[in-house]
Order: sequence, then C-alpha cells, then structure tokens
Amino acid sequence: MHVELPEKRYYAIGEVAKAFGVNTSLIRFWEKEFDVLQPKKNAKGNRKFTPEDIKNLQLIHHLVKERGFTLEGAKIHLKEEKRKITSNFEVIQKLQKVKAELQKIKEQL
Repeated sequence: MHVELPEKRYYAIGEVAKAFGVNTSLIRFWEKEFDVLQPKKNAKGNRKFTPEDIKNLQLIHHLVKERGFTLEGAKIHLKEEKRKITSNFEVIQKLQKVKAELQKIKEQL
C-alpha cells in the first residue's frame, strides 16, 4: 500500500488514518498492541506520528490488512524478521512507485 502523505516531521492521527483509509480508533488500537508504534504526544495528549511511525504503520497495515495476519501473528513476525520484512516491503513500495510512473507515461503516449 502506498500512503500519500506530505513530507513533514509530525503527522496528526486524523491525517494518518485518512492516508491509510482506516478509523483513528484502529490507529490507536494498533498503537496499544504494537510496541514499535510510539507516537509523541503534546501537552493536550494529541498524538504526533513521525515518519518512522508511518513506516511501522505501513508494515503493520501490510501484514494485518493485506496479508491477513492475526495481530499475534503480525507481532511475532515483526519481532522475528523485522529487518527482512522491512527490506522486502521497501522493495515492494519502490516497485509500486515505478509501476505507477510507467502507467502515467503509458497514458501520455
């Protein structure tokens, strides 16, 4: 899944949820379930997600929503093979971007 977010230091939970096409409650739930998600909170308690959090959310979304892992299965998979999964996931994302660019070029012909 390719997430369309502008490049910045912090993202609000609403824009993160919108980018992933999920409810903010699911983002908060995943935050409680997965140790890799640790957004910063301001004085009001609003979550501020970093680009690293977004990468972790993409990985969680990929495992749970796209590959059909259970939460426990995704947690185990992340702990045991995080480096390998991250590498594979990044390659998939880059290929999807290349595919989208090629499709744009094809449409312009």
